[in-house]
Amino acid sequence: MSHYDLIIIGSGPSGRSAAIQAGKLKRRVLVVDKKDRLGGVSVHTGTIPSKTLRETVLNLSGWRERSFYGRSYRVKEDIEAQDLKARLHKTLDYEVDVLEHQFNRNHVDTLLGLAKFTGPNSIEVATEAGETTNLTADNFLISTGTKTYRPDYVPFNGRTVVDSDEFLELAQIPRSLVVVGAGVIGVEYATMFSALDVRVTLIEPRDSFLDFIDRTLIQDFTHQIRENGVDLRLGSPIEKIEDAGEHVEVTMGNGRHVRSEMLLFAAGRMGATSSLNLPAISLETDHRGRIEVDRKTYQTSVPHIYAAGDVIGHPSLASTAIQQGRVAACHALNVPTLEESPWYPYGIYSVPEISTCGMSEEEMQDRGIPYEVGVARFRETSRGHIMGLEHGLLKMLFSLKTRRVLGVQIVGEGATELIHIAQAVLNLKGTVDYFVQNTFNYPTLAEAYKIAGLDAFNRMPIPEEFKVKRSKKVKA
Repeated sequence: MSHYDLIIIGSGPSGRSAAIQAGKLKRRVLVVDKKDRLGGVSVHTGTIPSKTLRETVLNLSGWRERSFYGRSYRVKEDIEAQDLKARLHKTLDYEVDVLEHQFNRNHVDTLLGLAKFTGPNSIEVATEAGETTNLTADNFLISTGTKTYRPDYVPFNGRTVVDSDEFLELAQIPRSLVVVGAGVIGVEYATMFSALDVRVTLIEPRDSFLDFIDRTLIQDFTHQIRENGVDLRLGSPIEKIEDAGEHVEVTMGNGRHVRSEMLLFAAGRMGATSSLNLPAISLETDHRGRIEVDRKTYQTSVPHIYAAGDVIGHPSLASTAIQQGRVAACHALNVPTLEESPWYPYGIYSVPEISTCGMSEEEMQDRGIPYEVGVARFRETSRGHIMGLEHGLLKMLFSLKTRRVLGVQIVGEGATELIHIAQAVLNLKGTVDYFVQNTFNYPTLAEAYKIAGLDAFNRMPIPEEFKVKRSKKVKA
């Protein structure tokens, strides 16, 4: 049979969750993916590979133990590219195996090939073997993700000048590295390789970077990465990138030159929609190839065609893509489901990690919300001392009117795990009092919540119900 209730194009986080949801609803669902293995960008070149690479770097370099044993300490003295890729390939194989098992268990059909629309309810899939399959469906979900942005002025050669996809296949670890673009991907790779003692220069043409993160956090983060050896250059555009054979030469607008063995260009990504033949279904994209959707249902301007994940743009997180895919599948199949939570965490797997949930201090100020700040540093916790943490910051923002926590920002070891405590309190509309009243395991890094909560609590007005009423003295 070639007709389905739902056809999903792309098997990344959104496509995966949508397919499994449809399978559990006992609907006929097909996932089409152009790669030779399922998993999409997230498994093969994005989320999973970069985070696996980070963990490998931190383990082999002995990074976490250097405060105790010195900056020269290493678990493995001579770390090679193959050491980094060995764990990477093992992890990817496992991820694909789990995904295939989930699809089989939920009766999800799969087809590997390049899909394009031929009409409102039909697609054509061309396989690498040259075969063509025509399929129809009542509903479609576009979850093709993104591809690297490769401007003409960058002389990509797949060896010394690479994009973020090619970077994972590096033949050897360079002694020096230029990273162009201080977005999430650029910052992650720049700080990872700095932990390997590679001389890293991170270039961002704008005067600031990661603008959606609280400025206090960015200031602390900037101090840490510069201390770790990253040469951060902001505020000057690149005029020329030259592949000089033995090295790469970068000429900047301010007249400075940067020379390195390798250059990673990580300045933006494009929606992977060019091969879908979207004009056949009267669907348009923006200048970055992204599709506009209703953010509650994930419907496009064509009601029976949905889109989710990075292909729809912000926030471009694997975690939110998983939610979007499930919601889209339920709406497409006319099955009621819970609305998405308004507060979701950001995670940047740099060295050190950054994670946030809720509003930044700048957003609080822009909205005119009276607030108080509570701050804790990891070195103030016993667990921080045990782990040898010299840095790490947790910052919480509370409304002075309602006492509710409205934003939490963390930079430091375990930030992406710790943030979920804040996420739960935010979604349950908890207040500063929660962090003061409750006990946290000791010693843990989570104790920083207690410290930051008390820091704010001690400066906030005491509610009337908290005030102790003194009994009048009894006359003799």
